[in-house]
Amino acid sequence: MEWTFTGPVVEWRGPAPYFFVAIPEDDSDDIREAARDVVYWGQVPVVATIGGTEFTTALFPKDGQYLLPVKVAVQRAEGVGEGDLVQVSMRVARR
Repeated sequence: MEWTFTGPVVEWRGPAPYFFVAIPEDDSDDIREAARDVVYWGQVPVVATIGGTEFTTALFPKDGQYLLPVKVAVQRAEGVGEGDLVQVSMRVARR
């Protein structure tokens, strides 16, 4: 199953700044169901595409939704930063 959605890039500040795209609530529910057998520590491994850049990462659960981390390499390759609206295609990565 593949999901496509559009959302803003948001910053979360921890020890270092991280950038994420929040996955819509309905999609988060579907992902939770589809990924039951691959979830580890609450995270879901995925293969995502922003623009022309495909990358692997793991979704973070937060407040009933998932957050997609946007790696620095993807930010640079696609020229995206905080506040930019991006279209994401994503699928659960099977081991």
